[in-house]
Amino acid sequence: MWKDMEECQNKLSLIGTETLTDSNAQLSLLIMQVKCLTAELSQWQKKTPEIIPLTEDVLITLGKEEFQKLRQDLEMVLSTMESKNEKLKEDLERIFNELKTKMLNVKEYKEKLLSTLGKFLEDHFPMPDRSVKKKKKNIQESTVQLITLHEMLEILINRLFDVPHDPYVKISDSFWPPYVELLLRNGIALRHPEDPTRIRLEAFHQ
Repeated sequence: MWKDMEECQNKLSLIGTETLTDSNAQLSLLIMQVKCLTAELSQWQKKTPEIIPLTEDVLITLGKEEFQKLRQDLEMVLSTMESKNEKLKEDLERIFNELKTKMLNVKEYKEKLLSTLGKFLEDHFPMPDRSVKKKKKNIQESTVQLITLHEMLEILINRLFDVPHDPYVKISDSFWPPYVELLLRNGIALRHPEDPTRIRLEAFHQ
């Protein structure tokens, strides 16, 4: 109905100042059709559609042709929904495969980084004395087992990749202070803005 009304209105708007070739009676009839369609459309818009239960009596009333048409419409809706579900399933599988590939790439990058880093540190940075006596506040002495620079970086890297939303690591007594300062001074590690006892690895991969 709306399309018919628009078509009639378009015909009227095209007339404009052009010479009318149709009779006044035809023009009046066209205007009346537009008004009727407009009034009927307004009445339909005010009505609330009622859902008719598909009982046996209703199906008999509808007739065989109406029932077949209704069945075809329902089958079309079902086919459309199945097609959309299938497409959604394919999209989810594709997204899952993309995430899986990205995770594998990150894992390979991490392993390659650790391997290359380990070789470099073994050649250029000596291992600190693992048995260093450190004085506590109570004047008592305790033995602290220091870890290598490679081990420190491995801890920071694992933390960065495993817990990216909180990559900071507490500076423990096993961290040799000269190595901590070396990482901070060269921008390899960053200190927590609110807690100076925690550091994190700079996210060079981002």
